[in-house]
Amino acid sequence: MFENVITYFSTLEQRPLERLAFLVVGLLFFWIMEGYIPLITMQYKKNKLKHAGVNFAFTVIHLIIHTFLALAIIKISDWCLANNFGLVYWIKTNVLFTILISFLILDFFGGWLVHIVEHKIPLLWRFHVIHHSDNNVDVTTGLRHHPIESVIRGIFFFAGIVVSGAPMYAVMIFQTILVISTAFTHANIALPLWLDKLLSYFIVSPNMHKVHHHYKQPFTDSNYGAILSIWDRLLGTFSHLHHSKIKYGLDNFYPNEKDEDFMLLMKKPFGKMTKE
Repeated sequence: MFENVITYFSTLEQRPLERLAFLVVGLLFFWIMEGYIPLITMQYKKNKLKHAGVNFAFTVIHLIIHTFLALAIIKISDWCLANNFGLVYWIKTNVLFTILISFLILDFFGGWLVHIVEHKIPLLWRFHVIHHSDNNVDVTTGLRHHPIESVIRGIFFFAGIVVSGAPMYAVMIFQTILVISTAFTHANIALPLWLDKLLSYFIVSPNMHKVHHHYKQPFTDSNYGAILSIWDRLLGTFSHLHHSKIKYGLDNFYPNEKDEDFMLLMKKPFGKMTKE
């Protein structure tokens, strides 16, 4: 059984439709859940579909870019295997620990580290602003990334593979869970408070991530994790704010009334980063 799982994920990168299915199923599931257990009542500019259309446009571009990045991911992972390069080869782990170590390192580099760097370096923040400019954070917000940010995130992910030596099955297991986690953490769903808090000790829960989307610092500059909450808790970037006090959007950098203007969102990072 376990061997079948490894075999399946070892070649999943070669089956783009199956990879896309994980994304689509995750989005649909949490889209439906948003209707049954909404966290807050959204104030969309027009309606939920119009809002989703803007975010899906960024998602499609992100997926196209990732298709090309995937070629590099395969090459890097294969190079690590051929040269026994990376932590999993240096300490000679078994399959289970290879998955665990790869997951931890990929989550650190491709989740927490790239995220905090995007917040701390002004040039990178210009592109990450597009993600934070969404005034109605829901399941469709997860892959609302400017194309340049998608490339930046890819570069950090490459570094994670090199450091870990992650084989392709470990890479694909991580990326599959990441897709589901991204939909989960951004979804406008109300879990029981005790459950959300319990989850936040292990993984990034919806309420934990919503704090990161609060329009004011220092909350914007906290809770950077992608899947695991351990990095924020260990490295001092964890914060809590009750969801009733959270307001999405930005208090600077981008006009909130234009958060569904696709062309402006694409061009804004190259211009003046103030509300106009």
